[in-house]
Amino acid sequence: MPAPCRLRLDGAALVANWQTLNRMSGRAACGAAVKADGYGLGATGVATRLATAGCRDFFVATWAEAQALAALGLSVSVLHGVRAEDMPAALAGFARPVLNTPAQIARWREAGGGMCDVMVDTGMNRLGISADDIAAGLIDGLAIDTLMSHLACADKDSPMNEMQRTRFAALTGRTAARRMSLANSAGIGLREDYAFDLTRPGLALYGGVPRDDMAGAIRQVVFPEAQVLQRRTVRAGESVGYNATWVATEDTEVAIVNLGYADGYRRAFSGIGSASFGHWRLPLLGRVSMDLLAFAMEAEAELHADHWISIDYYLPTVAAATSISQYELITGLGQRCQRLWC
Repeated sequence: MPAPCRLRLDGAALVANWQTLNRMSGRAACGAAVKADGYGLGATGVATRLATAGCRDFFVATWAEAQALAALGLSVSVLHGVRAEDMPAALAGFARPVLNTPAQIARWREAGGGMCDVMVDTGMNRLGISADDIAAGLIDGLAIDTLMSHLACADKDSPMNEMQRTRFAALTGRTAARRMSLANSAGIGLREDYAFDLTRPGLALYGGVPRDDMAGAIRQVVFPEAQVLQRRTVRAGESVGYNATWVATEDTEVAIVNLGYADGYRRAFSGIGSASFGHWRLPLLGRVSMDLLAFAMEAEAELHADHWISIDYYLPTVAAATSISQYELITGLGQRCQRLWC
């Protein structure tokens, strides 16, 4: 059933972003985080395009996400490790666990698990074993592909970045890991010595700009579009939408379109969002509702029911305007919107 809202996904921009991040990674390999269904774009479509471009390492959060990619035959790491109930999937061999705790490591050993990755905490205090655990021999004897950690403040020039890099670099040669990996999208924008052997970009692949100094290098990937349901005239003094938050000061032509907060277009856009139709700019009027938006239009614009408009959704700009993180803006786009790669 054709959907009345859609996401136009620029596959060339996705690949170009990975190629840019790959160059910025220097001698390190550049992987791709495709968790959360490829940040909402569709993990299979994302991974297929990036693998064709040369990406060889992919990262997901859960085993269900890994299983969804199994048919592609890619090298996939499951960042959240392996619970007891994950073991049948983990032992099937279509992905590697990133072991995060002593209990996960013991579980993997006892099951005779093979190649794995290991997360070490260098200060974020989220997932990972400690450097003291490594010194005590906790991971001795494991077949480790990648030892990794995660930066907490790489989107800013924080002293914590260098602290974490130094702590991680101190583990060089102290494990049997084939590779070391620290930098996420923002980390790639730091010095080259943050890259180690493998980088793990996520947000920047999909058009997000994790650091201001990376803005010119990253291309927009996601372009939401919505279909017009009705064109109507709102007379001066009349209001539009819930709670009458916008009142016409003059007769105004309005396009009602099929998109709302149930599709991920959040209520924070109320009164500040915009769209375009050809060369026309369409300001959003009133409050965002669950399924419908209202946009002002020029009377002479040939915009009518069944036409499609482009929703302004450049992630850094709309994040600044709405105070919603770029991560939430992209991963929150709803499944009612059809995904169309172009």
